[in-house]
Amino acid sequence: MRTPTSLGPLALAAGLGLLTRHFARRARRLELRGKVVVITGGSRGLGLEVARELGRRGCRLAVCARDGVALERARRELAAAGVEVMAASCDASDEAEVGQFIAAVEARFGGVDALVANAATIQVGPLESMTRRDFADAFEHIFWSAYHPTMAVLPGMRRRRAGRVVHITSIGGKIGVPHLAPYCSAKFALVGFSETLRAELAGTGVRVTTVVPGLMRTGSHVNASFKGQAAKEFAWFSLAATSPLTAVSAPRAARQVVDALEHGDAERVISLPAKLAALAHGLAPGLVSELMGAQKRLLPSADAPGAPSRGADVAREAPASSLIEAFGGGSVARYNQRARG
Repeated sequence: MRTPTSLGPLALAAGLGLLTRHFARRARRLELRGKVVVITGGSRGLGLEVARELGRRGCRLAVCARDGVALERARRELAAAGVEVMAASCDASDEAEVGQFIAAVEARFGGVDALVANAATIQVGPLESMTRRDFADAFEHIFWSAYHPTMAVLPGMRRRRAGRVVHITSIGGKIGVPHLAPYCSAKFALVGFSETLRAELAGTGVRVTTVVPGLMRTGSHVNASFKGQAAKEFAWFSLAATSPLTAVSAPRAARQVVDALEHGDAERVISLPAKLAALAHGLAPGLVSELMGAQKRLLPSADAPGAPSRGADVAREAPASSLIEAFGGGSVARYNQRARG
């Protein structure tokens, strides 16, 4: 048993560690006002809320997304709030389109100070219902949709020896979650890319941040893709993604993303459940894997592979849809998740 005397050095070391971290973060702090920030997937969900938060901080924004209708709604909202914003339809998984978009941003603003790579899709369903195409799509719209914008902005940042890159990954990029196999596989790859890139760019003036959110109340369940027993898959996923007990609010998540960008943090895990899950996995990965296996047995059984169903279409016939929307607190409309263009 440790005595109070023996605990003293440990407390002193912990205090010095916290103090060192505090001053290191202050030294890395980036003044955001006037900075040019590119946000992929910035028309809805977390991307839109991050754009709102950065706009309030005085940033000049360049947002892109595949859905031109949702993008124009987002642009009008941000402009009405007095934000200087450029918006362009762009598929972040297409290297050529991304190159043209970043070139246009640099021509208008003179350079890119920060990138928030947020574009992503999600497929929900048992492994037996997933095909190779589902995995390819996940990598296309998660990994490559972060890789291409990152590689497009890096040359300018390296020339200026200054820049910030934020990759929005997921707790599903650290822990394998049942019925999210394609999504988790691509997010694991993105976590690896993001962490390696930070090491590769050490000393260049460019800092890379890996953001690891848990579930967030962004209304994204209506744009997720469901396979297998789609209605049942929609029910469990949507309830988890809209309940305050399991999902963090979008504004809170966005504030943490911006804070991590501002201070150049290596990693930011968002939400208490995600932090606990990451900690448990680090200490006892085998036990967490067993728990995930037990969770899998509670989820809907598999059907044969088939065409995916979009969440909004499933919701029209889902008995729990009104309860889900009540939990979500209107998040579908608030975060511009309505019908695609």
